[in-house]
Amino acid sequence: MNSLLIFLLLFVGIPLFELYFLIEVGSEIGALPTIFFTIFTAVLGGFLVRMQGFTTALRVRDAMERGEVPAVEMMEGVMLLVCGILLLLPGFFTDAFGFVCLIPQARRGLILWVLKRSQIIQPVHGGGQQQDDQPARSGRVIEGEFKRDEK
Repeated sequence: MNSLLIFLLLFVGIPLFELYFLIEVGSEIGALPTIFFTIFTAVLGGFLVRMQGFTTALRVRDAMERGEVPAVEMMEGVMLLVCGILLLLPGFFTDAFGFVCLIPQARRGLILWVLKRSQIIQPVHGGGQQQDDQPARSGRVIEGEFKRDEK
């Protein structure tokens, strides 16, 4: 897909669609309830993003204390940032997508789907069992020790 078309869809199409939907909802329930509902979803979303952001930061810290790389937790932090931006934007569809991404299982599933689709992680073939005579990766692994000579 052409990147210009994606840019046009994201930055022109979605706001126009949101504006149309806000006008339609406003004509059905009134302008003040529509404005109140839009502000309420932004405040509630900001509060939920803040709570989950602190939780994610604690999980990152715990993983780093264990000596692990908190890759998925860092991606969740980025996803929470995107959710916060979507929830602050006025509109019902961006709010709906933002609230769906606040569900931890949905957020983690979306992150794993993106990582698999972008070839960053690949599923393990053969039931996940590794034979002792097979290397961990397709490349050659040479084990050993080294000593650095300082001159």
